[in-house]
Amino acid sequence: MKVFRQTFRAMAAEHELELAAEDMDVARRAADAAIADVKRIEAKYSRYREDSVTSRINQAAGGAAVRIDDETAALLRYADQCHALSDGLFDITSGVLRRAWDFRREPPMLPGADELAAAIALIGWREVEWSATSLRLPRVGMEIDFGGVGKEYAADRVATICLEHGLRHGLVNLGGDIRAIGPRGDGRPWRVGIRHPRVRDAAVAGFDLATGALATSGDYERYFEIGGKRYCHILNPRTGMPVAHWQSISVVSPLCVAAGSCATIAMLLEAQAPSFLDAQGVQWLGVAADGSLCK
Repeated sequence: MKVFRQTFRAMAAEHELELAAEDMDVARRAADAAIADVKRIEAKYSRYREDSVTSRINQAAGGAAVRIDDETAALLRYADQCHALSDGLFDITSGVLRRAWDFRREPPMLPGADELAAAIALIGWREVEWSATSLRLPRVGMEIDFGGVGKEYAADRVATICLEHGLRHGLVNLGGDIRAIGPRGDGRPWRVGIRHPRVRDAAVAGFDLATGALATSGDYERYFEIGGKRYCHILNPRTGMPVAHWQSISVVSPLCVAAGSCATIAMLLEAQAPSFLDAQGVQWLGVAADGSLCK
């Protein structure tokens, strides 16, 4: 088998497809279709595009319900399941906390108590009125954000499209969210490294992946430090404060969207993460705040 590789950029990240096939034209057509779908998902759910589903819903907050399609309803059902599974910590209305936390500001600054309180007051998935055909945010200023599931969902869609094109061997890497379509062309599993959360371009461990997915949530993607303390972008919707118990948690699961949500929920659960992950029956690896490995 020959190997077809394609890199591309979407969702503010670099991505790579590695597909093994006898016919490179088939692999190329599959990659083109998959990339187009990733960009479709980005356009549909990006909060930065005024014409996206997300923006239409957020702009209508406090007003009338917005009609949604089956794909959006399915993502909302999954987000609802994650909300219940996490006892409310995984909340797709919590993106409003970015109004208080600016991780690009120089010099960095902690938000004031009033800023945090104002943002927390707008969080509340249980208040959202939604069904299979519509969604309404009941209060002005509320928002939803599919960022917690969007890229992982896109990785699963890429795998599905490649399988539909007849490919059975490949690896999808969407900005670190990994989905194996099948083993390498010679039958060997893919060796996937886990990024070291403190050492650039280094791996802290690795997994052999012949099928399924791997996703990591960590405190190193967006953060700042003040007085030697790290403040990351994973924010507890109850307190408005960043998590601090883990440097990162990686999860292996059949679907990337499940691996990603489990990793994020585990980061939010902090000390309760091991019992949660073990209950899900997933393989996982955590890097604790002191750098020690847990699994």
